[in-house]
Amino acid sequence: MDSLADMEILFDGIELDKVSTSMTINAPAAVLLAMYIAVAKKRGISADKLRGTIQNDILKEYVVRGTYIFPVKPSMRLITDTFDYCSKEVPKWNTISISGYHIREAGANAVQEVAFTLADGIAYVNAAIKAGLNVDDFAPRLSFFFNAHNNLFEEVAKFRAARRIWARIMKDKFKATNPKSMALKFHTQTAGCTLTAQQPENNIVRVAIQTLAAVLGGTQSLHTNSKDEALALPTEESVMVALRTQQIVAHESGVADTIDPLAGSYYVESLTNQIEEEAMNLINKIEELGGAPAAIEKGYIQQEIMDSAYKYQKEIENNEKTIVGVNKFQIEEEDPKGLLRVDPIVGERQKEKIKELKENRNNERVKETLQALRSACNSDENLMPYILESVEAYATLGEICGVMREEFGEYKQAVMI
Repeated sequence: MDSLADMEILFDGIELDKVSTSMTINAPAAVLLAMYIAVAKKRGISADKLRGTIQNDILKEYVVRGTYIFPVKPSMRLITDTFDYCSKEVPKWNTISISGYHIREAGANAVQEVAFTLADGIAYVNAAIKAGLNVDDFAPRLSFFFNAHNNLFEEVAKFRAARRIWARIMKDKFKATNPKSMALKFHTQTAGCTLTAQQPENNIVRVAIQTLAAVLGGTQSLHTNSKDEALALPTEESVMVALRTQQIVAHESGVADTIDPLAGSYYVESLTNQIEEEAMNLINKIEELGGAPAAIEKGYIQQEIMDSAYKYQKEIENNEKTIVGVNKFQIEEEDPKGLLRVDPIVGERQKEKIKELKENRNNERVKETLQALRSACNSDENLMPYILESVEAYATLGEICGVMREEFGEYKQAVMI
């Protein structure tokens, strides 16, 4: 998605006021959202009709994923500007999906996933309130994104603990009064890091267990990974198996017929209490360090995740933790066949499309909108209207982010010793 032209192609024939769209985008999230709004406007659909989610969670990028652009302060400004703009103009949009998924993929355990995710959530709420927003005006549109790992009961307890902690934080710490502000709405994706290149058919079973954990734990939406994702992008056949896994769990298993079906189980309740207590201890530690952004700058969260990942790997290598087909129950296997390969010509075609776009658009208008955005970066104004104007002039994602990069600078990851 390099420009509004690409977004127009992507959503050609799709009624934007009839669907909900989720975008896994972070540093340039405001730009992608502006493209989506612009497509709708060109079709006569007002922004208040649009529903969807942008991930927009920059703090976890500094911790585990690395797709940051700007330093912490201007990145947080972009996020709170998005909160403010959408609360007025796009009220049905979920303006952030605070992500524990990538934290878990990087090696965090279940307790750390809850603690670090909710600590990031606290930081975003603090930033929004500091920017002058009322908690009950934006908090109902906060959403979360969690991982579903293999230990079914631990994962169910993890989701239950996260809901209890978040409700208490929003009520007691931030004095929210709207029940929707206290609700932990979350999407779940099955755990990519648990999938193995060895005996990939086994991954179908892993994904089914993880799907059950997510549904039993109360997820609002779900993505199931495909069996071959440890080897390549999934094929159409493996994607269909992943989809059918969701559908069988949803329509044949009965587990979605009631809310919190494992409530009252002595084991699940005990695990929930344990995870809640341990996660709160970590959250309190982060608050003592000055909150999530400060803990990230000090390397505390990164070190905790690295230690957890190292411990997990050593347990596998020492056969203390069994991974079927990897350190036990191995078989002789042939090289995988039928994997998806992406033709490099796709990139070359995209370069040509951008070149053609720049030759045919009103470049004077592009220059004017980018200059207005540059000026706004050095003011206290909300940046979203300026980003939207640049998008509508067919400025590219790179041009828009380039202006902000020049004004805000780039984040440099501290080297940990």
